[in-house]
Amino acid sequence: MKGLELSEKFYYEYGEKMIKENFAGIEKYLAFGLVGSGSECFGYDDEISQDHDFEPGFCIFIPDESIIDSRTEFQLERAYAKLPKEFMGYKRSPLNPVGGNRHGVIRIEKFFEAKTGDANADIPTVGWFCISEQFPLEATNGKIFCDNFGLMTRLREKIAYMPEDVRLKKLAGNILIMAQSGQYNYARCIKRGETAAAQLAVTEFVNTTLKVIFLLNKKYMPYYKWTFRALRDLEKLSDLYDGLEYLISSTNEAGETKKKQEMIETVSERIIKELAEQKLTRAESCDLERHAYSVNDVIKDPEIRNQNILYAV
Repeated sequence: MKGLELSEKFYYEYGEKMIKENFAGIEKYLAFGLVGSGSECFGYDDEISQDHDFEPGFCIFIPDESIIDSRTEFQLERAYAKLPKEFMGYKRSPLNPVGGNRHGVIRIEKFFEAKTGDANADIPTVGWFCISEQFPLEATNGKIFCDNFGLMTRLREKIAYMPEDVRLKKLAGNILIMAQSGQYNYARCIKRGETAAAQLAVTEFVNTTLKVIFLLNKKYMPYYKWTFRALRDLEKLSDLYDGLEYLISSTNEAGETKKKQEMIETVSERIIKELAEQKLTRAESCDLERHAYSVNDVIKDPEIRNQNILYAV
């Protein structure tokens, strides 16, 4: 069973009743769901995931102390801790008294401050260039089962995705690195017999290509160990999965390097085609570098556009 499904079943079987019987007076201020870090919040959990932090549990999101005071927060925590210790064959973990829990009572303001740097999820433009995409993704993933107050949902919607000019700046910079690492440096390293450097170049190409693909899909890119898994679910360019996997898992022996260079060009051509379809480039070239600068020219905000093309990388 997937962790998100287990969490939702546990909430509706035990959590909802506990709230209605003991906290009816504040129920209108609460939100319930499973959001944050952990493979189950992304839907990527499997049997291996169950060796740690896998349990029937859910989050109770509460507003600030002007609405729900610390005493009531403590009472909620105690009531949550008293829910059944086992559910559908899975055991619950004891709550950590010093915090850091993925489940249980969570202040909405503290949650968003930890994920975005601001309690109201107000990320300034410059902030979008500093924050890892992993964090707004962790604030918007999973599922909210019930949001009576609506605050949790509103803040999640606010950061559903980054501003367009930020996306374009990231896109331009990463396309330029694709050009430098894949179309230029890989072949030069091979000619010099520097196979280790060549593999670093092709790894850089794959990493930045993945970033570009997620940006073209207008999706946050997850933590590196889930990137290829998430790639399969994307609407655009997910079919590049096998080619990118081949590039980083194959050797740089004599018979292999030509195939890798051909694959680099194939991937590059697909990226260029998608850029053209999204009307993000006017360049007519197979050289990714020209397309990087063309994408940068599309940026509306002159302050962002005039920053170094690698500003957001």
